[in-house]
Amino acid sequence: MTALDSPVTVSLGSFPQTQTQARSHTSRPGLQTCELPDEFTLTHDLQPQPLRLAFEDTGGDGPTVVVLGGISATAHVTATSENPSPGWWHTLVGPGKAIDTRTFRVLSFDYLGGNGGSSGPRTTCEPASFPAVTTEDQARALACLLDLLEIPHLHSIVGASYGGMVALAFGALFQNRPQHLAVISAADRSHPMATAWRSLQRRVVRLSLEHGCESEGLALSRGLAMTTYRCRDEFADRFTGPPRRSGTSFRFPVESYLESRGRDFSERFDAYAFLRLSESLDLHRVDPRQVTANTTLIAASSDQLVTLPEMETLSRRLAGPCNFHTLETRYGHDTFLKETSLLTDILQPALERTEAIS
Repeated sequence: MTALDSPVTVSLGSFPQTQTQARSHTSRPGLQTCELPDEFTLTHDLQPQPLRLAFEDTGGDGPTVVVLGGISATAHVTATSENPSPGWWHTLVGPGKAIDTRTFRVLSFDYLGGNGGSSGPRTTCEPASFPAVTTEDQARALACLLDLLEIPHLHSIVGASYGGMVALAFGALFQNRPQHLAVISAADRSHPMATAWRSLQRRVVRLSLEHGCESEGLALSRGLAMTTYRCRDEFADRFTGPPRRSGTSFRFPVESYLESRGRDFSERFDAYAFLRLSESLDLHRVDPRQVTANTTLIAASSDQLVTLPEMETLSRRLAGPCNFHTLETRYGHDTFLKETSLLTDILQPALERTEAIS
């Protein structure tokens, strides 16, 4: 692994090459952080500020695969010697798994503006003033990290949900760097209906901040989000029991599930970070004609947020070759977290094919 305490050359898109002193910091076991170069600015930042990116770097010495998840994912994808906790995608990343850490070097990072160790609302004394962040900002930050680690080209980026958006943005901005993109449940832009749902979630959180009940607002917002992540058939199978009387009101079986999911999220996520990344989903815009890498697109038939027709349209508009897969599943947008076997059947051969032609 490249030392982080020596000068490196950072190349950032159209910015000039700059000698940058990168410094390492520790936020949690296995996590490393580096300073982004002074030339790096967020798209909508009116007063540019120093920015830090937190990342994990694990696996073998082989080709590099970048793994990115949804807005609540972290850089900790799977267990490492430094951090033995499972990681958010341990079912797909690890020795002998779809993304095999015996074969690939696996890299991931905490999103800018998010809830982790990278710069965001939690790292400033005025969290409400942290600027908007775009998927292009995340992609350019990834390019900086790759330059820091002296990785000129990527074997693959595997991105799900928001991570898939970042993968597409990276593919459009840095056409010669990724050989392969695997994009799960993400399109070139958000559908207005998805934006409508998320805008109401953000309004709930903003109201809760105004009234001093941040945790309750986040929990309610997450509960609303769960009704868009999953699908009607799953809810019909799981929550068909009769309501239970509580005083003069009734409590329905699905309510406990939504409250539990909301409470868990509110205990580990910052409200301002949620607002930044939720908004980033809706700011996302990529021209598919600029994405030339070999792309594997994976859609879930029951996904309400990124529908099958949206993914099919994207597959036809990409400039590079595309393999399109539809998963018949009842887990909706959360398919990438639930359907390990189905995803392994697609991702493992896709990564092996890319390895064979590299």
